[in-house]
Amino acid sequence: MSRNRKVLAVLMRTPMTAATNRNQQLVSDPPFPPTTDASSSALHNFQETNPPPRDAFADVKERMRASIIIPTDKIESVDANLEEFSKGYTSLSQEHRRDLLLVLAKGYDVNRNRVRELVQQYLNLEFPHDSDGNVPDDEQSGDGVRDEAFLASCYRMERNLRIALKPMYGDFFERLNAYPGGLKILAVLRADLLTVMENETMPSLRALESYLKEKLITWLSPAALHLHQITWDDPASLLEKIVVYEAVHPIRSLQDLRRRLSIGRRCFGYFHPAIPGEPLIFIEVALLKAVAKTIQEVLWDDPPFPENEATCALFYSISSTQAGLTGINLGKFLIKRVIELVRRDMPNIMVFATLSPIPGYVQWLLSKLASQLKFAEVETEDTTNSSGVGNSSTFKENLLLIEEEEKICESGKGLTDGKSGIEVLYKLLSSTNSEWSKSDHLISALKPPLIRLCARYLLKEKKRGKALDPVANFHLQNGAIIERINWMADPSEKGIRQSAGIMVNYVYRLEQIEENAQSYFSIGHIGASSDIQRCFEVIR
Repeated sequence: MSRNRKVLAVLMRTPMTAATNRNQQLVSDPPFPPTTDASSSALHNFQETNPPPRDAFADVKERMRASIIIPTDKIESVDANLEEFSKGYTSLSQEHRRDLLLVLAKGYDVNRNRVRELVQQYLNLEFPHDSDGNVPDDEQSGDGVRDEAFLASCYRMERNLRIALKPMYGDFFERLNAYPGGLKILAVLRADLLTVMENETMPSLRALESYLKEKLITWLSPAALHLHQITWDDPASLLEKIVVYEAVHPIRSLQDLRRRLSIGRRCFGYFHPAIPGEPLIFIEVALLKAVAKTIQEVLWDDPPFPENEATCALFYSISSTQAGLTGINLGKFLIKRVIELVRRDMPNIMVFATLSPIPGYVQWLLSKLASQLKFAEVETEDTTNSSGVGNSSTFKENLLLIEEEEKICESGKGLTDGKSGIEVLYKLLSSTNSEWSKSDHLISALKPPLIRLCARYLLKEKKRGKALDPVANFHLQNGAIIERINWMADPSEKGIRQSAGIMVNYVYRLEQIEENAQSYFSIGHIGASSDIQRCFEVIR
């Protein structure tokens, strides 16, 4: 089978909905909790078609134990046990994986009895004192003579404490990481951990996940990663993965894939030697004359001008291929490396920007609208409701201007009805068919309030001091600013459902990247253009 036919076969058997649902695995757009989708199901195809034997769980559990607790006379069997564990784990059901992770978290944790003994021994040391009875803060004893014996005891106990404080599964992770293919298994382990933790809140599981995440961050440092420009000449097996893992704008045909890898476009991936032939994350770049306002400007069929006339590098899709690397910001380093590479090879490129989705906007707005409808209902019944709600006017917000209310109600006639503009807007945005996006009157009526409220969402709505929207949080922490909000930039079903068709440009001004990132991290400051600031209006 030719390379084109092989890639086309993947396109034909990859449902568009599966690729679309990969938005839960984005890094720049954005990093969010893993869900069951095309990529994760690929990891479980074996278990679905070939159910493991009933004693498979016990065997994998034993292989795990043998990889952690290794007698001195069985050191040569470590690789064999790791290999059998890796094969066996991926064949287990999700329920058995959960059970195994619980065993790992609880049974191979820190030996706290040992830690307690060592701490007590350390506290029982007789520290030297000076003539005033104070413990010296240097290596000199009270009488000014170096107490080598005392220091030797301190160093030995401190070393033993460090060893004792390391959980037993720490050695297991390190052995897996050093084993061929082990890094991929570690990523699968963490993906499963994150899934389990959606319903489990055990401290031991949280400690296991946190420890594994810290180790992965260390092992996946930029120095350990290789940046590669992905082209049409790469192996078909790699191109197949680009098709499967593309998370923002699904690749719909062989022609579409080729276009994204040819003139006027770039695709770069971060690779790790332990996972050959598969990018951990990849970014797609469009070379343009100006910052695009709509996705249609990016996904054109033919290049409209020569590359040497381009002045803007637009990042329009960043996708992670490993659900287990969620929360590990490889995208930050990837963007910076790509900027450096593009600047070196194309000095005519002066602007670096994105055209990004706003995945949380409509969900946030619907929640706000629903709250206002509830307050209005309570206020109508009795402004002094005895149920404990109290005076609802305290919580009431004027989300819409008077003229916006009137225009929405008027334009919505025939499609939906409601007692107020808030109710009409709620019904329109929550409808499953998104009929409003096909009406010119409604598009015109909804544009001013939806853009203004989107500016509020991006600029003011926060969680733990950081932007509520995950894509915004990603780019802001990388040093970008919010440059422009684009109306009807993505009129696809997904775009309407997530953000009412709105997309946003984030711009990376090279001379301000570090300053912007530091300001965002330290005080949560969200940088934005003057146009965005003017767009945002607080309605009192």
